[in-house]
Amino acid sequence: MFPSYSPTNEISSSRLSWLTNIAVFLLGAIALVVPSGYSIGAVILLTAGLGLLVSARVPALLKQDALVISVLIAYATVAIAEVWWDGQGSRGLDRPIRFILAIPALLWILWLPPRLAFVWSGFATGAIAAGSWAFWQKFVEGAWRAGGFTHVIQFGNLSMLLGILCLAGLGWAMVQRHRSVWLSFLLFGALAGILGSLLSGSRGGWVGFPVVLWVLYRSYGRNIAAWIKILVAFVIVIGIFTVYALPQVGVQYRVHQAINEVSGYLSDQDSSTSVGARFEMWRGAANLIQEKPLFGWGENGYQKRMAELAQENVINSNVLEYRHAHNEFIDTFAKRGVVGLVALLLLYLVPMRLFGEYLGHANLEVRSIALAGVLLPIAYIDFGLTQAFLAHNSGVMMYAFLLAVVWGIHSVHRRQEEQLGHNRP
Repeated sequence: MFPSYSPTNEISSSRLSWLTNIAVFLLGAIALVVPSGYSIGAVILLTAGLGLLVSARVPALLKQDALVISVLIAYATVAIAEVWWDGQGSRGLDRPIRFILAIPALLWILWLPPRLAFVWSGFATGAIAAGSWAFWQKFVEGAWRAGGFTHVIQFGNLSMLLGILCLAGLGWAMVQRHRSVWLSFLLFGALAGILGSLLSGSRGGWVGFPVVLWVLYRSYGRNIAAWIKILVAFVIVIGIFTVYALPQVGVQYRVHQAINEVSGYLSDQDSSTSVGARFEMWRGAANLIQEKPLFGWGENGYQKRMAELAQENVINSNVLEYRHAHNEFIDTFAKRGVVGLVALLLLYLVPMRLFGEYLGHANLEVRSIALAGVLLPIAYIDFGLTQAFLAHNSGVMMYAFLLAVVWGIHSVHRRQEEQLGHNRP
């Protein structure tokens, strides 16, 4: 176990510690079950961080902290530049500015990090709440797809994200005093979060789940007995077949629907379906990318040029109702060019690389946070394959502020390790 650490032990207080703990808990716990619930904990952390800046108590930064802050600023700067030259006005600043607002929250976490119990219990509570509500909407209210207070795709994928983060916390749970309680809580949270995704019918979140399992195995596999690995593999296989076989869940229908829609588009260019419309949008965006590869078309330019392509019968006009290409990377490339695409990749890959350095750490508490930090961008890359996830407030807020929290804690772990190294004879 690492010793407790705060850069400002002499001025920290129990009240401020509770402020951090509650804010971090709320960030996950009510994200999907309260309107704009993902903003409440974030606003508390932002306000506290701004107070820290005003009082000039900003902690010293490691070079890794500077890198993470730099990619947040770089992504926001490119997005804001697009807003300016594309003539979007102040409405276009809403989402990119949130990446900059996450920086004071990160500084607050560096200054006064939360207890990990509040982090993991927040994720588990949020996942259980989302899964339970999805169950209610699907089987009690009779909704076709569970969607909570946001779009069904956003709801399903963020529910999946909370479930994935619960799985990352299992290493932390293994070394707690009440190990069985925490393991049960987090496993239940993982199952509930995944259930919420399944009941939302958001197929994009399912595509990358094998990658998530592989990363989890690479991080925790050597700490698990062989018989447990076999048991877990057996449970996963049985679970997949069970979920697929139950028509009430809707997974079987959504899988067959996707296969039929792909076939329909390839054979008849049918773009009236969900998958067909995506293919058609990607085809149109590919034309835009070829025409302006460096800086892209911007949001308004994208809409205008796609309408022209429809008039020229290059793409079907039924896709014009969508304001983005339903793929984070294609959409960014078309609107912000290669400059924007690079900024997006750095936003995901730089934190993933830095967190990844600690995936094999001997301390399971440290490793669990690093694993959560790796799985966060992996999940967003997965979600971004079929949805422009950062085109929605929920996607932006959850990524920016979860990154701020998880990186802040991880950075504290790095500082603790440096202290231990300096104190060794």
